[in-house]
Amino acid sequence: MFRDLCAQRRSIRKYRPQPVEDEKIEYMLQCALMSPSAKRTCPWEFVVVKDEAKLRPLAGCRTYGSQMFNTATAAIVIALDPNLCDNTWMADGAIAAEHILLAAAEQGVGACWCHVYEREGAPELVHRVCGIPEELEVLCVIALGYPDEERRNYDLEKLKYEKIHYETYSSNNRG
Repeated sequence: MFRDLCAQRRSIRKYRPQPVEDEKIEYMLQCALMSPSAKRTCPWEFVVVKDEAKLRPLAGCRTYGSQMFNTATAAIVIALDPNLCDNTWMADGAIAAEHILLAAAEQGVGACWCHVYEREGAPELVHRVCGIPEELEVLCVIALGYPDEERRNYDLEKLKYEKIHYETYSSNNRG
């Protein structure tokens, strides 16, 4: 069930040295290619990184929040061409990224989103390491690997239901 998959999908930041199989990465990419985009412009480009000489430097793209690339066995960079659509390219990329994250979880592969866009020095490092053309914007890099940490599923009882509003927004819902 989809809700179960959502409950199970957690950000994994520590990975075992076991490589992620090519078939599983291909499956994730197929899921990303099926994600919706405004006017079906598909402004995304995906760069799969498995070479440690390229993967490990990605750990330095952010001061905090990118160290998982030190143990990841693969990554997928999501770059987009903002000239292909109006200002929906970032949303299109985020939807494709979520498709990858859910597809990884479905296959037992750990994954974690690392936000790159407009983070000091991060886009330049990813462009340089992965040879991405300047006209493309790098939104994020998703680290992949088999989990070397355990994360519990989300507890339905502890979800923030006060964030849900019906018909109109009501500050009375705030808990």
